[in-house]
Amino acid sequence: MDKKVLVHACCAVCSAYPIEKLKELGYEPVLYFFNPNIFPPDEFYRRLEELEKYCTKKNVELIVEKQDSSDWYNAVSGMENEPEGGKRCARCFEYRLLFTVLKAFQLEYQYFTTTLTVSPHKNSKVIFEIAKELAKKYELTFVDIDFKKQDGFLKTMKIAKEENFYRQNYCGCEFSIF
Repeated sequence: MDKKVLVHACCAVCSAYPIEKLKELGYEPVLYFFNPNIFPPDEFYRRLEELEKYCTKKNVELIVEKQDSSDWYNAVSGMENEPEGGKRCARCFEYRLLFTVLKAFQLEYQYFTTTLTVSPHKNSKVIFEIAKELAKKYELTFVDIDFKKQDGFLKTMKIAKEENFYRQNYCGCEFSIF
């Protein structure tokens, strides 16, 4: 029997392999697009559109949350000059994972996870610490898979290439644009 897991998803590229891995492990992934950090709006909609197409193709449910960038900016206020991978990123992970946990709680899902760990540019240890603390607080289970392990990043890149996904060259927020 499949177990529904709410999966915070930032884009189609990062979601491709995690969807397959979760299904392989007996989960039914339900993707959750909550990324008020993505800038500019054209980038946000491009990532969302790509994810919508892929979820339709893979017959995976996608929940798109109302985005309020002003609340996200307030959450990272004062950290604009932090280096990529620093305190601002940790706060951003925490902000988006909190909304994921609240949505999982609302939907009465026991499990949640995130596609963020597929990226070699994201610190999975930090993500796991934040997610496990939130899981404990809300009595949910964080599915702690470091999706980049066992060639997960290479696998997601292969799928992205086969699917001809749009592939962004920065995390998403305006402070990470190179």
